[in-house]
Amino acid sequence: MDTMLKTLFSSDREELYVLDCLSYFMILMAFVTCLALFFENVPYGRYASSKYGFPVSVRAAWFIQELPAFIVPLALVLWTSSSKTMFLPNQLLLGMYFCHYFQRTFIYPFLIRGGKPTPFVSFALAFVFCIYNGYLQARYLSHYAEFPPGWVTHPCFITGSCLWFIGWVINIHSDHILRNLRAPGEKGYKIPRGGMFEYVSGANFLGEITEWSGFALAGHSVHSAAFALFTAIVLSSRAAAHHKWYLMKFEDYPKPRKALIPFIF
Repeated sequence: MDTMLKTLFSSDREELYVLDCLSYFMILMAFVTCLALFFENVPYGRYASSKYGFPVSVRAAWFIQELPAFIVPLALVLWTSSSKTMFLPNQLLLGMYFCHYFQRTFIYPFLIRGGKPTPFVSFALAFVFCIYNGYLQARYLSHYAEFPPGWVTHPCFITGSCLWFIGWVINIHSDHILRNLRAPGEKGYKIPRGGMFEYVSGANFLGEITEWSGFALAGHSVHSAAFALFTAIVLSSRAAAHHKWYLMKFEDYPKPRKALIPFIF
């Protein structure tokens, strides 16, 4: 892996420049996506449409599209570890990343009950993003990120790590609630209740946004911040769309609930 990367980049400085550019491009794409989402919801799940390509089984789509987010970083870390020592902050941040994507790749898809097929375009874009972001986060953290001595005791790292963990728990618990809304074989949508769903319609999205915001705070780099921003824009739009959809579909939908941020939005 290192040999292959060295053939692509003549020096570490050149590769780090590329990683920086990829981060700024992700920020640019976050704002472009934000504008696009004013006109069209991300086309998967309840917003799936045949105009975005042939349908892919939802379980297969989730597993295949998320797999590069785990496999690509794992390969990078394993090859890097043989030539470069990683310090504790780097190891912990990579641990947060892998913890999320192990669950998302090897557990979540196989727990899905039913679910609408994913249009091919949505599946393909997610697949490409997972390769892109997996390389960006793992390569930076495993090979380039340098933190000051004692960074793991710095308020930014401690606060960010706690936010990551809280978000991860909210995300896992919210997915569990959504998964168990319907009995096996049952179809149709129901109002989610319990956990953070008592306060917001997009509890699972709130959890994931909190996760990566904490990760960005602990990582303290443009690379992690770009990922957090992109995630926040896509998922906040989805939470707002879900909230509007719930209000239209269910007359008895709890009115005090907000879309994403308890008591505020």
